[in-house]
Amino acid sequence: MMRLRHIFAIGLLPLIVAACGGPAEPVWAPDDAVQNATYKHNGPPKITLFTVINVRSGSGGHSGLMINGDQRLLFDPAGTFKLPFAPERNDVHFGMTERALKVYIDYHARQTWNVRSQELEVTPQQARLLTKLVQQYGAVPKAQCTLSITRILKQVPGFEGISVTYFPNSLSKKLAQISGVKTQLITDDDADTNHNVLIAALRDGADE
Repeated sequence: MMRLRHIFAIGLLPLIVAACGGPAEPVWAPDDAVQNATYKHNGPPKITLFTVINVRSGSGGHSGLMINGDQRLLFDPAGTFKLPFAPERNDVHFGMTERALKVYIDYHARQTWNVRSQELEVTPQQARLLTKLVQQYGAVPKAQCTLSITRILKQVPGFEGISVTYFPNSLSKKLAQISGVKTQLITDDDADTNHNVLIAALRDGADE
């Protein structure tokens, strides 16, 4: 098994898992940063819904949607996740390599927060449409993370049964009803008092 060493992620905001509450915060990374970060995963077209869940209450705190199509990107509406090598344009993060994905999950999974991951293979056409729609949506106001994802999903053929909702768990339950969804619960015993994200530093070339 690969030996991992831990380092503090540079340039990340303090950990705020419950990422909903406040106005939209427009962000627009420059063209060269986005182009240089573009990452194509060699897996099939796929979406992954991330639901951040309070361990004690079971309530949902945040939703994020990763799309793997012509490139792999992350729609993290109203989120606080920041990463220098995953440039952002209005809640869409480009360059979602395996390393970036690990950081995103580690950013949210804490002693009192679990992350539910739900993967579903989609058609290339669905992936392309979702990629287009998340980039067109614009910066998402706080408290509307799940609302924005459900509004987008409902525009894609095959997801008409997704109800528009503000609640992360409601979206997660609806997605679970679609045939082919693979679900994983991710836990982490890191202390909630961390003020920076502790991430696993992968060996050179491991991002691919």
